[in-house]
Amino acid sequence: MIDLSQTVPTDNDLEAAVSFSDPFRAVGQLQSVQGAITVSLPASIGELVQIRYRGGGNCLAEVIGFSGDLVQIMPFGSSQTLQRRDEVVTLGRAMKVPVGQGILGRVINAIGDPIDDRGPLQVSGYATVSTEPPAALTRQNVTEPFITGQRAIDGLLTIGNGQRMGLFAGSGVGKSTLLGQIARNAKSDLNVVALIGERGREVLPFIRESLGEEGMARSIVIVSTANESPLARVRAAESAITIANWFRGQNNNVLLMLDSLTRLAMAQRDLGLMLGEPPTSRGYTPSVFQKMAVLLEQLGKSDRGSITGILTILVEGDDMNDPVADTARSILDGHIVLDRALANAGHFPAIDTLSSASRLFLDLVNREHSDAAKAIRQILKQHNDVVDLVQVGAYQAGVSPLTDLALELYPQVCQFLQQDLGAPASYEQTRLMMGRLATRWKNAVQETRA
Repeated sequence: MIDLSQTVPTDNDLEAAVSFSDPFRAVGQLQSVQGAITVSLPASIGELVQIRYRGGGNCLAEVIGFSGDLVQIMPFGSSQTLQRRDEVVTLGRAMKVPVGQGILGRVINAIGDPIDDRGPLQVSGYATVSTEPPAALTRQNVTEPFITGQRAIDGLLTIGNGQRMGLFAGSGVGKSTLLGQIARNAKSDLNVVALIGERGREVLPFIRESLGEEGMARSIVIVSTANESPLARVRAAESAITIANWFRGQNNNVLLMLDSLTRLAMAQRDLGLMLGEPPTSRGYTPSVFQKMAVLLEQLGKSDRGSITGILTILVEGDDMNDPVADTARSILDGHIVLDRALANAGHFPAIDTLSSASRLFLDLVNREHSDAAKAIRQILKQHNDVVDLVQVGAYQAGVSPLTDLALELYPQVCQFLQQDLGAPASYEQTRLMMGRLATRWKNAVQETRA
């Protein structure tokens, strides 16, 4: 008897159980585990199979390619116990993930199984993992601001419902903390958080400390840690987008957080190399960039709801010219850059506003808001142009009235951009503070021009 406990729903819904069953299944045997695992079996790409160990037990795998008369498969779990001629059984379906209000507040793995020790999921049904984006003509314009509760973002980098933003950061600059603060306070109906390639010891602290009870209550967390197979990491991201898409279809505004897009790209690179793809820039295979485009195009605003995406991109050595970072910037609708120097100075969130941009900013804010944001950026730029001179004592006050004013207002701007944990700001409060900061600067600019 084949154990399908990992793939068959545990409820008593006969219809759901029948949808997961197939009276006719093909059976093959493992032929090779050199690179990709090959098996003689009639199966299609994307179809799920089950490997039955001769020593007992089984694991779920997926067909990822063909090689002559053999199909190539990859398990979602460990492949260290595989032996030649282990039986492989087709399941006759693609991967499905649980959906419904009952999965809110739960933590699941790449294939939709709960991993939070809270019992079976109470689901409405199962959705087949799909990579089809909404039709181009059904996409709606992004016109409503998406409020995160972070002044630096809502004020200077305003995001819209259905926008896709990249969060570019090196290690240790407050990326996870910022994600948690946004998940707690953002004006979304629910959050879907995908932790891809994360270190296992960091998952629980992120859930308990960064998300907290308030954030977790309105979130679904999908986890695939660094020790799992490349297939599991890629499918975890696809499962997260499938779940977010289902909720979007129920007229919800969904916030999707994917941490990180870089580790997803690395997992897809491993799959591509295993299937014989040629490596290109920094070893990334062509399928990496295609996968990024396909997944990111699924986000956005449809005729029923929206998926607002915040996706982290790890920049090695803070190098913004990494191939993944370059490709992400070309696809996404904006980028938020976290700066290590600001983090080292205790400035949190460590957002480098002059290096960051929201492509839809002018479509989302009024003239007063945009003028205030422009003034604050000018203050920051004017300060940064002379800060080295000030530090070495080479700057003489009175030479430039605007520079003198920028140096005077800079501490107030920094106070506006910094924010304590657990202290979200309303959109109205943010705009009011911006207006006060910008008034003196705008008046000084007008006097200079006069």
